[in-house]
Amino acid sequence: MWTHFFRDGGFGMYPTVVFGFLLVASGALCLLRPERRFAAVAAVLGVATLASGLLGTCVGLITTFRYLPQVALDQRLTIAALGCAESLNNAVLALILVVFTAILGVLATARVALSPDAPRAA
Repeated sequence: MWTHFFRDGGFGMYPTVVFGFLLVASGALCLLRPERRFAAVAAVLGVATLASGLLGTCVGLITTFRYLPQVALDQRLTIAALGCAESLNNAVLALILVVFTAILGVLATARVALSPDAPRAA
């Protein structure tokens, strides 16, 4: 599955990986320097990454079903299933990048909460 993951996802993988790289970088920055402004950038990039992955998936599905009538009748179900599976690679990439960055966000939050100068509730 993973050997052709990026190629099978098609063109939609490129904007997803660009937004995702920026997302992971902003998550790492939040971990190193936990400031509210970096968290806001990470949140916006998270939305952009998910939207990009969803857009790539939708475009792939549209392309699959647009050309399905040109396929022999006995092969249509197989081709439709393969096209849908390839299109979902965009969504999978976006989700992997968002989940990884969410883990970085949890670590950043824990770092702030456990720091000795963190405000304590009375």
